[in-house]
Amino acid sequence: MPTKQPRLNVVLDAEIMNFIGLIAKREDKSLSVVAKELLADAIEKHEDYLLSKMAMERETRSKKTIKHKDAWK
Repeated sequence: MPTKQPRLNVVLDAEIMNFIGLIAKREDKSLSVVAKELLADAIEKHEDYLLSKMAMERETRSKKTIKHKDAWK
C-alpha cells in the first residue's frame, strides 16, 4: 500500500551504509527505519543547539533581569 509520507533519496558512502546495516541487523529493523531514526536524532540535536543559541542571544540583549526566586513565584 503506497504511503503519503514524503520520500527522500540519499546517496551514502559505503562506510555509512555499512554502519546503518549493522545497526539495522542488531536492532532487527529495516535500513530505512534506522536511517529515519538517525536523522530524527540529528535534527533534535541541532534543534536543541539552535534554540539554546537563540536563548543565549536574547539573554545578552535583555536589559531587565529578574532574581531566580522571583521568577518562580
